[in-house]
This record gives sequence, C-alpha cells and structure tokens, in this order.
Amino acid sequence: MKCRVIWLGKSREQWVKTAIDEYAGRIKHYLPFFLNELKEEKDAQSAAGRHREGERLLKQLLPQAILVVLDEKGRQMNSEAFATFIGRHRDEGTTEMVFAIGGAYGFSDEVRKRADFTLSLSAMTFTHQMVRPFLLEQIYRACTILNREPYHH
Repeated sequence: MKCRVIWLGKSREQWVKTAIDEYAGRIKHYLPFFLNELKEEKDAQSAAGRHREGERLLKQLLPQAILVVLDEKGRQMNSEAFATFIGRHRDEGTTEMVFAIGGAYGFSDEVRKRADFTLSLSAMTFTHQMVRPFLLEQIYRACTILNREPYHH
C-alpha cells in the first residue's frame, strides 16, 4: 500500500522541516511514501479560497484512494488503534492511503464529503505546521507496531 500525506502551505520552521525529513525517511523503509505540499490560497479564510484549495487537493487523489482528513472534530485513536487502522487497509488491499492536513482555515466542504475517515491527533489544538511531524511520527510508529519492532513501548 502506498501512503501519501498532502498538506496546504509551506513548512516554514526549520525544526518542522528537519522532523518531516527524519520521519519521512523512516517511513520509506516500510512502505512507499510520498509528500505533497500544495499552495495555500491567500484568501483561505473565505469559502471561495478553501474551495480552490479543495479542488487542487482532490485532483491529487486517485478514485480508489482512501482519504483520511485531519480535523479537530475527528475520531481520536491511540497508537495501537491507529496501527490497526492502517494495517487493516493494507491487508484489505487498499492501494493508496492519503492523509490530508488542511491549512490554517481548514478544508472545503467538498474535501470533507470526499473523506473516508476524519482523524484527530488530539483534543488539544496544534498549529497546522506542528501537526505535520506529529502525523509522520505516528505513521512511523504504526509501521513499527505492525512489524512488532521495539520503537513503540
């Protein structure tokens, strides 16, 4: 199964870029992994701006891809449950799982409707910049759990 993470806006902080590179490299040892950074609209706070962002994001998806949207109102899981979620899709023959991280103003209604699953990493609020390495670390952790490796303890 291929895994892809798409986000809106550039990663600005050096520590964020460093963590993204670190965990992306680790994930690639377990599965084909890709990152897509899409341009954030200047007027993303408006419905029209989010709509344009959503159109670009949805064009990135194959019809059979499982789309997991990160949102504070999504379902929370512990790391083992997240690993089970990924493993189940892998074992059922999902060809690609795509995780999407919105910009500062979230997703368009079209993206929310297309989502197969909505995930929350925490009840706490994080910047969309911080969520990027947090998500990648959890994907990596899921891979090690599925492979019964000692990283997760």
